[in-house]
Amino acid sequence: MIVLSTTAAVLTGMVLAAWLGAAVWATADAVKRRRRGERAAEAARTGGALLESAPTAFMIVDGKDRIRSGPKLADWLGLDEPPGELDDLGKTLAEEYRKPLVEAIRATRRTARPFGIELRIEGSPRILFAQGSPVPAGLGDDNGALVWFFDASEMRSEIATLQSQVTRTTEALNALSAIVEAAPLPMWHRGPDLRLTLVNQAYVKAVEAENAAEAVARGLELVDLTGPESPQAIAAQVRETAKPHSRTLPVTLAGERRTVRIVDVPLGETGVAGYAVDIEALEQARGELERFGRAQRDMLDLLSAGVAQFGADHSLSFTNRPFQRMFAMKNEWLAERPEFDRVLDRMREAERLPASRNFPEWRAERRQWFQSGNEAIEENWLLPDGTHLRLVAQPLPDGGLLLIFEDRTEQAQLASARDTLLQVRTATFDNLFEATGVFAADGRLHLWNRRFREIWELEEQALATHPRVDALADMVAAHFDDPERAGEISKAVRVATNQRRQQAGRFALKDGRHFRYAAVPLPDGNALFTILDISDTQRIEGALRDRNEALEAADRLKTSFVSNMSYELRTPLTSIAGFAEMLDGGYAGKLPEKATEYVSSILESVGKLRTQIDDVLDLTQSEAGGLAMAQEEVDLGRLCQEAGEDAKAAAAARGHELVEDIDWSVGSVTGDGLRLRQAVDHLLRNAIRYTPANGRIFLHGEGDAREARITVSDNGPGIAEDEQRKVFDRFHRIDGEDRSRALGLGLPLTRQFVEAHGGTIALHSAPGEGTFVTISLPRETG
Repeated sequence: MIVLSTTAAVLTGMVLAAWLGAAVWATADAVKRRRRGERAAEAARTGGALLESAPTAFMIVDGKDRIRSGPKLADWLGLDEPPGELDDLGKTLAEEYRKPLVEAIRATRRTARPFGIELRIEGSPRILFAQGSPVPAGLGDDNGALVWFFDASEMRSEIATLQSQVTRTTEALNALSAIVEAAPLPMWHRGPDLRLTLVNQAYVKAVEAENAAEAVARGLELVDLTGPESPQAIAAQVRETAKPHSRTLPVTLAGERRTVRIVDVPLGETGVAGYAVDIEALEQARGELERFGRAQRDMLDLLSAGVAQFGADHSLSFTNRPFQRMFAMKNEWLAERPEFDRVLDRMREAERLPASRNFPEWRAERRQWFQSGNEAIEENWLLPDGTHLRLVAQPLPDGGLLLIFEDRTEQAQLASARDTLLQVRTATFDNLFEATGVFAADGRLHLWNRRFREIWELEEQALATHPRVDALADMVAAHFDDPERAGEISKAVRVATNQRRQQAGRFALKDGRHFRYAAVPLPDGNALFTILDISDTQRIEGALRDRNEALEAADRLKTSFVSNMSYELRTPLTSIAGFAEMLDGGYAGKLPEKATEYVSSILESVGKLRTQIDDVLDLTQSEAGGLAMAQEEVDLGRLCQEAGEDAKAAAAARGHELVEDIDWSVGSVTGDGLRLRQAVDHLLRNAIRYTPANGRIFLHGEGDAREARITVSDNGPGIAEDEQRKVFDRFHRIDGEDRSRALGLGLPLTRQFVEAHGGTIALHSAPGEGTFVTISLPRETG
C-alpha cells in the first residue's frame, strides 16, 4: 500500500483538478464548435438552396483561367458538365461573345474593374447577361474574378416590347402634336396655375399674335370676359369639378366676329385643355333650317292634303289646317301634343276612321308604323260618311312618323265616271258610222272598230295580229278602184306618226263607193285614222251644186229685176210728185182745205217712196259691186252736225230730245261723204222712228289716231238678243208687240256703206234698255 505524502496528495489533487477543468473546457468548446458547425452546415444548405432557386448562376475564375461554377451554369450554357476552364465557354458561345467575355474577365483580374456583357447561346433563344467583379475576400483567390450570370430572355423581350410601345407612343404623340398644330380650330393648354402654356397656330391666328410664344407670354385670350365668365374662372371650375364645360359665345377671330363653341377639358394635375369650334356656319344653317321649317309648315298649310307629324316619343308635333278641318280637331286640344293613340281615339270619336271589328288591334298595327324602317305605307280609308281618304305614312329618320291624308272622294267619283265614260266610249267607238283605227308610233294597228273591219271585209283574227300599216295596205289593195292608191294609207299614217302632221284625202273602191280618209296625230305619239263613206254625199253634192247654180242665176235675175224696177218706178213717181207739187202750188186753182191735206200726204208718201227706191237701188248696186265710192277727205265733225240739224225737225215732231256731243277728236277720214252721211241719217232715222214718243236720242262722235267712232243711241224698247243678229238682214221684221214694224233697208245699207270704207258697225241692245249703234271708220283705208 502506497501512502502519499500530503504534498504529493495536494499536487495530485491540483493536477486532477486541472485535468478535470481542462476536460470540462474541452467538452464545452466541443459543444460550441459542434453548434457552430451545425449552424454553418445549415447556412451552407440554405445558401445552396438559395443558389439552386436563385435566378442567377455564377462562376469564379482564378488566375490560371480555371473555373468554379454554380449548379445552373452548365444548363444555362447548354453544356453537359460544368466548364473547367475559360476555353470551355467556346463550345456554346460564339467567338463574337466569348472573346469579349474572356477579355473582360482578365481585365477585371488585372484592374479590379467590374463589367457587364450580354451573351447569346448558339442554338438557343436564351439571352444571358454576365456581370463581373473581383473575387470578394474570403473566397480563396485574391487574383480571381467572380462572374454572375442573369437570364435576360424575358427581360429583353419586355424591354423590346416597352421600347416598341415607347416608340409608338412617341410617334403618336408627335403625330398628335402635329395634328393639334395643324388643326383649323384654336386649341390651347393651361398649366396648374391656369395660365396658357401651349397654343396652336389656329389660336395664334385667331388672337392675331406673331407666334405661339408671344400669345403665351402675353396671355392673349380668345374671350374678352371678366368675372365668373372669364376663361380663368371657367378653367378653375372645370379643374374643381373634373367635368368638361361647353359654352357658345360670339368672339372675334382674326378680326372677324364669329359664333364659336368653347370647350374646356380637365387634365388632372397637368392643367386644363381647351378648343374652340367655329359654329357660325352651323348657326346660320340652323337659322336657315328653322326658316325652312317655318316656310315648309306655311306651305303645308296651303296644301289641300292633311298633314300630321309625330315625334320619336309618338307625340303630335305638327298639323296643318286641312288636317284640322278633315278630322274636326281644335287647336286647343292639338296644342297639348297628344300621343298617336289618343289622336286615333279622337278620330274614332269623330267617326273619321274606317270601320274596324277590333279597334285596339287595328290601332296597335298602325302603331307599328313607327318601326317600319324607311318604307312608306299607303292605305285607303273609306269613312262612314262615304269620304275616301288616301293615307301615306312615312317613318322619319329621327324615329317619328309623317302622315299625309288626301281626300280622294272626288277622284273616286271621277274614276267611277271615267270607267263609265270608257265603257260608253268603247260602245260608241265600236258603233260609229265612221271606220276608225288607231296606229301606234311603230305603225302597227292598235285599235279598230267594227266599221273599219267591215269596209275592208277583214276577219277579226287578221286584225288581232296588229299588222303594220304597210301589210294592211297590201291586204286591202284589191278592194281599191286603183290598187296603187292603197299606198296612200300607209303614207298618211307615217306622216301623222313621224312628222306629226295631219293628212287627208279620198279614194274609191271597185264597188263604186267613195270614201274620205284622214290621219290625225294624237298627243301620245299614235295616229288616228278615220274613213267616212261619202258615196251619198257625193250624189247630194252634185245635186246641191246644180241647185246652187240655179239659185245664183235666179239671184242675179232678181237683182237685175229689182234694179230695173227701181229705175222704172222712178218715172211714174216723178210724174206723181210733179203733179202733186203743182196742185200744192195752186197751179190748178185754190184747193179746198181737205184737198190740201191730201196733197201734202201724197208729197210725204212720194218722198218716202223715193227714199226707199234709192235705198233699194243702192243696195242692189252694192251687192252687185256696181256702187261707186268717192275718195275724198270727209270732215266727220261737220257731217255729224249737219245730220243732227236735219234730224231735229223729225225728232221734234215725235217729241224727242236730240242731243249732240261731237268731240273734236272725231276728225276726218278718206271716203265718200255722201254715203257716210246716208249711213248716219239711217241710224238717226231708225232711232227717231222706233223710239216711243218723248224719248231721247243721243249722237256722239269721237276718235283717236287709229280710227273715228260715231255712236247713235236711244232709250227705246231695245232689241232682243236673238233678234240682234238679224237686224242687218234685208227686210227683217222685229218680233214683239208690234210685229208690223220692219227695220227696212237702213241698217243693211248702212253696214254696206261702212264696210265699203273698211270700217265696222256694232249694235248693243237689251229689251227695255235702249239701243246703241257704233260706226268705226279707219283713218286710212286699205
